[in-house]
Amino acid sequence: MSNEYDVNDNLPDFAKVGQPVPEFKLEAFDPTEGGFVELDLGELRKQGKWTILFFYPADFTFVCPTELADLAAKHQALVDLGAEVISVSTDTKFSHMAWKTSERLLENVKFKMAADPTGEVSRFFDVWDYETGLALRGTFIISPEGVLASSEINFYNVGRNVDELVRKMEANNYLKDHPAEVCPAKWTPGEKTLTPNDEMVGKVYEALNPID
Repeated sequence: MSNEYDVNDNLPDFAKVGQPVPEFKLEAFDPTEGGFVELDLGELRKQGKWTILFFYPADFTFVCPTELADLAAKHQALVDLGAEVISVSTDTKFSHMAWKTSERLLENVKFKMAADPTGEVSRFFDVWDYETGLALRGTFIISPEGVLASSEINFYNVGRNVDELVRKMEANNYLKDHPAEVCPAKWTPGEKTLTPNDEMVGKVYEALNPID
């Protein structure tokens, strides 16, 4: 079986955190260039980039433009962390273009807007809603090595907070260079991390609050 998948090929099983994500391609609208492009996950890996896939239900809806506006506000911070940010829905690339042009909340969107009209990639990431044919609100972080590092799925009625996505990217980016360490709850850059060992068992409080 090939390790690369076009949009019309069958992706195997479902995406699992900690497991490799097969390479695939998606057509997209690029707001920066004002035209259509092909996104190739394999090429992003060759460039050593993190990939953030930001699935949402549909263009011309209500919560979705608020989410994409929030993502646009944090886009540069994610790019600075080495990530390629891609929004994805089951709409066509033409619908993306029309929505970006008409919805004022999207005026600052610069990330590529990918089209998954067959729902194949949405099914692979387990955000596909078989009753509606739409994608749920799923956020996925894929490492430069092609491993799924983070997965979050929300129902239609609750919008996401991209501040938490930035925090998770900061943590994952830090841990890429410090694989022996782990980041505790609410960790942000500059705060103390942990290096698990036998002496820390039952003594996490002491590890986080050392006595001078």
